[in-house]
Amino acid sequence: MSKDTVTGNYLLEITRLLERIAEEERAGLAAASDAVADVICRDGIIYTFGCGHSHLPCLDTFYRAGGLACTSPMLDDDLMLHNGAAKSSRMEKMRGIASELFRRYAPTPNDIVFVISASGKNAAPVEMCECARTAGVKLVTVSSSAYIAHGARLLELGDIAIDCKVPHGDAVIDVGDAKMGGLSTYASLFILNSILIEGAQKALERGTVPPIYASGNVEGGTERNVALEKRFFGRVKNL
Repeated sequence: MSKDTVTGNYLLEITRLLERIAEEERAGLAAASDAVADVICRDGIIYTFGCGHSHLPCLDTFYRAGGLACTSPMLDDDLMLHNGAAKSSRMEKMRGIASELFRRYAPTPNDIVFVISASGKNAAPVEMCECARTAGVKLVTVSSSAYIAHGARLLELGDIAIDCKVPHGDAVIDVGDAKMGGLSTYASLFILNSILIEGAQKALERGTVPPIYASGNVEGGTERNVALEKRFFGRVKNL
């Protein structure tokens, strides 16, 4: 595809970003995957949290073909787009919501929490990080260093911090006097999935079979998934 087209330029921006993350965040990705392997081996839960579009990677890694059955997205309708997008944008700037969400899901030091926010500055993700730290739960944060000059805090709060490297404002393709084509969802999806896959592989190498869902549309998939559902019902709240 020609890089001179809008689609070609956008593809180039995405691939360049993912390559930068893979190369420059190698140590953080490895450390996070080690921590995930630890959780899998001790039969813990991998919690994920994000507001607005940052909750999409949390959903993508939950209850899906090729996904770990021990993942639990920490979801609140008021912080998601489907229940009032404009409202969710205001709510993520308010303190008090994330602490109640943390109390409901109740992660323990046996578990791990991922908090995703490209801007890394709004009250809800910051508060979620504070709750995890207070509870002694291993915390991995995913945010962009481009926002540090604008009040971002997530990269300083994580036990392990991954810079998703998206630019301030997120979008990268000029359309008149505006920009389109956000990068943060691609970056966060790549980071989170890479960590979980590598963590599962490391757990397997240590002798623990990771609980991985199959497609329900292949032979034996439903039976495999039902067994995992029974194992995690009551532990993964949205299952």
